[in-house]
Order: sequence, then C-alpha cells, then structure tokens
Amino acid sequence: MRDARKLIDSIKKWISQIISASGAGGAVVGMSGGIDSAVAAALLKEALGADKVLAVQMPCHSLSLDAEHARLVSDALGIKMVDADLSRPYDAYMEMLNGVMPPSKLASANIKPRLRMITVYAIAQTLGYLVCGTGNKDEVTIGYFTKYGDGGSDFMPLADLTKGEVREIARVLNIPSVVINKPPSAGLWEGQTDEQEMGLTYDVLDAYVSGQPVSERDAREIERRIRVSEHKRSMPPKCVIGDNL
Repeated sequence: MRDARKLIDSIKKWISQIISASGAGGAVVGMSGGIDSAVAAALLKEALGADKVLAVQMPCHSLSLDAEHARLVSDALGIKMVDADLSRPYDAYMEMLNGVMPPSKLASANIKPRLRMITVYAIAQTLGYLVCGTGNKDEVTIGYFTKYGDGGSDFMPLADLTKGEVREIARVLNIPSVVINKPPSAGLWEGQTDEQEMGLTYDVLDAYVSGQPVSERDAREIERRIRVSEHKRSMPPKCVIGDNL
C-alpha cells in the first residue's frame, strides 16, 4: 500500500490543476455519509480551501443514519453542506414510469443516483463549479457504479486509490471513525451493502487491482465484470461511415 500522506499531496496538486485549468470557481461533491464521499470532500478542502467546496446531501428514502454521518463529516471538515431531499421527486418519477413500463428493482434503484447527478450538476453549473466524483479504483475497475449516475462527474480524485488506501487517507485526514468503519453501501435499497451486492470483498478487489494474487474464482468474476462493464468507462461507440460509399 502506498504512503497515504504522499498520496494526499499528489491528489491535492492534481485537484488544484483541474480546477485552475477549467476556470471553475470550486467544486461540488455529493455527500452520502460514506467514506468515499467523505475523503473526496476532505481532499477538495485540502486543495481548494473550505470556501470553494460545497457538499450536497441528497437523501432519497434513505436511512437517517446516513444523513447524520454526512452532517458529521461536513461539520468536522468545516465545509458548507446543503440538503436536497429527492424522495418526492423520485416518487413522482416512479408514478409516471409505472404508468409507462414498471421498472425492475435494479432499474428503480438506479434512478436515485441519476437524480442525484442531475441535482449536483444543476447546483455546480449555477455556481460555476465542477462536479467531483467519488468512485475508487476497485469500483471503477469492475464498473460498480451507475452509468450517468454516480459515474457522471467532471473529475475523479479517488479513481486510482484502492479501498484500503481510501481508508488510510481517511484516518490521516481525521474523518470520523464511525464513517470509516461502517459497511460500505451505495444506499440503493434498505440493507444493501456493496460487498454483498458485488459478491466480492474490497480486500479481494484491492489485491486484484494492485497486481496481487487472488483465487481463480475471484479472478474470473472480476474479469467478467470488467468485460461486461466496459461500456461504462468509455464514450458511446460512434458509427463512422467514411467517404467510400
């Protein structure tokens, strides 16, 4: 595992360069109450200063504990956080969609991160800010994110960090321990956890993306997920006709 303080310094410099090159005034980050968004927010503060960072909490029939943890993190970091409750918009959208084609459980769940993406972009554009993504290397590698949902952002400071490295950075940046130690969850439905849904642990994913050996079964499953999720990491394919018709 790489040195956490050196990683922090490198990412701070990179964030500053991204914001400066874009001409943006700061960054918006969705605050879920989990460790990844907490670390992303902390790195933004380190790089830009608290006055150029806005956290947005976007509950959507979410657990009240997640809201408490999001507030705990924003208070600990001293950054501003606004609340945008998406429960009613989600219900209205589901009512409309049920009249057209009732969505599957997963399709229904993925509406939530897509509504969050719309919300953070509306706020960011209003402020002249960029949207900060919170996906880590494990999740990006196997496509464990919602396309055009939490996968939709302007820059991703954690995308080369394993989950273990995210935890180490969280400790260095004094993220509250209750957030560091809670089971990772995308909050897609009650009782959902990342590792249970993936069928893979973050320790196994950390090992794989770091080039360390994993079981044959785990390697096959990770490689299958990489293949089927390639479309999430690429721009849509374009049909190029050419001039030789």
